[in-house]
Amino acid sequence: MKILVGFFRFLAFILFATTAALGQETIVRGKVTDANSGDPLPFVNVVFKGTTTGGTTDFDGKYVIRAIKASDSVVASYIGYQARTKKIKRGIDQVVNFQLVEEKTNLQEVIVKAGENPAWEILRGVVRNRDLNDKRKLDAYEYDVYTKTEVDLDHITEQFRQKKVMKKIAAVLDSVERIVGEDGKPVLPLFITESVSKFYYREKPQLSTETILRSKVNGVGIDDGTMVTQLVGSTFQEYNFYQNWVPIINKNFVSPIADGWRLYYDYDLLDSLYLGDDFCYRIDFYPKSPLELAFTGSMWITKKEFALKQIDASISKSANVNFIDRIKIQQELAKTEDGHWLPLKNRVLVNISELSKNSIGLLAKFYTSNRNFVINKPREQSFYERRINVAEDATVFEEEKYWDTLRHEPLTSTERNVYNMIDTLKNIPVVKTYTEIFKAIVDGYYSLGKVEVGPYLRTFTWNSVEGFRIQGGFKTNSKYSKKMMYGAMLAYGFDDHRVKASGFVERLVDRKKWTTLNFSARTDVVRLGIDDDLLSNNQLFLTAVRWGQYRRAYYFNEVFPSFRREFFKGFSQRVGFRYNTFDPTYPFAYYKDPSDAAVPGSPTYAKFETSEVFLESRYARDETYIQNGNERVSLGLRKWPAITFRYTHGIQGLFGSDFTYNKFRLQIDKRIRMGLLGVGFMTIAGEYIPDTLPYPLLGVHLGNQSFLYSQFAYNLMNFGEFVSDRYVTIRYRQFLEGLFLNRIPLMNRLKWRLVATTNIIYGGLSQENQRLIATQTPDGQTAYPTGYLVGTPYVEVGYGVENIFHFFRVDFVHRLTYLNRPDVRPFGIVGTIQFKL
Repeated sequence: MKILVGFFRFLAFILFATTAALGQETIVRGKVTDANSGDPLPFVNVVFKGTTTGGTTDFDGKYVIRAIKASDSVVASYIGYQARTKKIKRGIDQVVNFQLVEEKTNLQEVIVKAGENPAWEILRGVVRNRDLNDKRKLDAYEYDVYTKTEVDLDHITEQFRQKKVMKKIAAVLDSVERIVGEDGKPVLPLFITESVSKFYYREKPQLSTETILRSKVNGVGIDDGTMVTQLVGSTFQEYNFYQNWVPIINKNFVSPIADGWRLYYDYDLLDSLYLGDDFCYRIDFYPKSPLELAFTGSMWITKKEFALKQIDASISKSANVNFIDRIKIQQELAKTEDGHWLPLKNRVLVNISELSKNSIGLLAKFYTSNRNFVINKPREQSFYERRINVAEDATVFEEEKYWDTLRHEPLTSTERNVYNMIDTLKNIPVVKTYTEIFKAIVDGYYSLGKVEVGPYLRTFTWNSVEGFRIQGGFKTNSKYSKKMMYGAMLAYGFDDHRVKASGFVERLVDRKKWTTLNFSARTDVVRLGIDDDLLSNNQLFLTAVRWGQYRRAYYFNEVFPSFRREFFKGFSQRVGFRYNTFDPTYPFAYYKDPSDAAVPGSPTYAKFETSEVFLESRYARDETYIQNGNERVSLGLRKWPAITFRYTHGIQGLFGSDFTYNKFRLQIDKRIRMGLLGVGFMTIAGEYIPDTLPYPLLGVHLGNQSFLYSQFAYNLMNFGEFVSDRYVTIRYRQFLEGLFLNRIPLMNRLKWRLVATTNIIYGGLSQENQRLIATQTPDGQTAYPTGYLVGTPYVEVGYGVENIFHFFRVDFVHRLTYLNRPDVRPFGIVGTIQFKL
């Protein structure tokens, strides 16, 4: 009996050992990355081949799958990428990494079956529960942010490497290029930055601010990382898909969970699975038209809250966007204690396409990680006064060990090596030279260290008054002083044989509440109606008007001190004094008193002097500025308009001034986002001058008699054709993107975009100011006539096409009123060159 029992025990042991061996667990773990960029790919399906056993990668591209009965291969697959299969060994724990190659195919066909698409009910739930999940419904929130940005050159072909310039750095390039995977492509890093910041937001009123606490910048051509530091925080990486329209690169892309989702997208409900503790539906989405400003990708919606848990959204090359091969946005969200969801991690990839077959592309990668959320504790409004703040010691060099304590996750070995690669690259002489040339093209000035020479666009010009004009100038920068700026210009006209010159000195009093004290002096020639001070933000236009026929120009001497201060967020005050002389180059005359016009032989005058003081107030609630050295750069308006009011008072007798007068001017600028209809820009301006003055001191409406389109001029009005002492103007520009042309077969391949414009002036000229206009100059010439509006507004409307060969715009403009005046153009075709994404 004992022998029998022992025998059965032996059989059980053999059976147990065999079963254990046959059923030993297979564990496969690893990371999935993009073969082109090297970035991790989240949300990728990884399964044992021939089974449904597997899982998905997390936001960092990592996965772990396990099975008792595993097949001999693992498959990684994801929308937009070619699936990849790799062999594995059964019964062991092993690491298998994947590099997936983007699939160059058209959008998949969507098969419509009988009955309702099951994804629709889920999407209706998302819209229905938006207010319960959207972070904008929180009173306030704040969190810690870690941001990482990298810019690389990619698509470095062998043909490009054989170019003369590239051969000079070929040896170094061989040592610094990196392969992003076993089947990846070489890229050359140009720039990398990391920052740690605090982000704050409150809803009522909508205010936000970010404080950059630490920043680490390294890149080719970057000497001072001050401006870059302001741009690399999370402020410019805010993507909220609960908005109907998601703004990216100054364009509005319709969200796949917008109110009108069925109008723009087709959907597939593909899967349901657990992501962490949340059971989610996976829904893939595709734009109905590949040219629309819409996304392709996948999103994961929670079953319980109908909340967006994760999203992977891409913009393909087929969308009507210039120079962009692909934009990919990946986002993971976390639920807060009161139920709303905040972004936990964001990853954005922008692939800028090559301009030609043998050129290279550009790859920009942005990553943000957020933690330590605090909600519904709004701070005082004054706390949000500046949208971007940089701590004084933000750019102080810190050891790598210290940065390891700041990062939310450690750098990969490849990322650590990028810093060394960039240091090597930017010290190559030929790279230094081309970097300086590129910076000069972008900035308009060529840097010589503490001094910058330029602007180079105005070095050579030609106009009918000066003939050929040569000009040179300089200005100091923040390397010279962080508080003082100096600049000067010298020019000479070879036809008028006159020297022109200018100089300025500016004291930067306070950077926090931007405060400047400026003094400038100038002697030059300019067209009538051009005010360099009012147009100071439009330097390209001021350069363009230096060319061509100067039908009404004048020489002037100017002295101009001014003081500016920003008192609180969005509100700035400016006060100044300006002395000016007027010496016309064209036949011009005026009477000093209106009654002189009725007396034959009354004397006329052509020159005058003015001394005036002005007070200007400007309020732009959500305009964002960044500091570039000793200058401040506006990034434009968002939701609210900019309101500018200026009062000017002329003082007769001061420094020989001939007149006393008052001017009141109000201007409102507004950007209007219109979703499907694109974006509109509207400017409403009005001025009232109650005093009697020569018409060059009144409102001279700026005409345009060139073939170049100008948004600041009336493109079918002649120079000096109309003046007013009271007027209201409305300028409106509508950019329709590809709204209509995208829907026309064959033409949609051109990616042209429609634009529409309207310019209206309603104004007039008092009887007294009309009588001041003389018909004969002091030396007996017939004075150039000028006109004024009488009852009927001046109206011109236009329509046009932009994005012709990516760079050209053509406008067809109709003048609708005052068609009986001499030399009127009722219709005109004007064009311009522009760079727009």
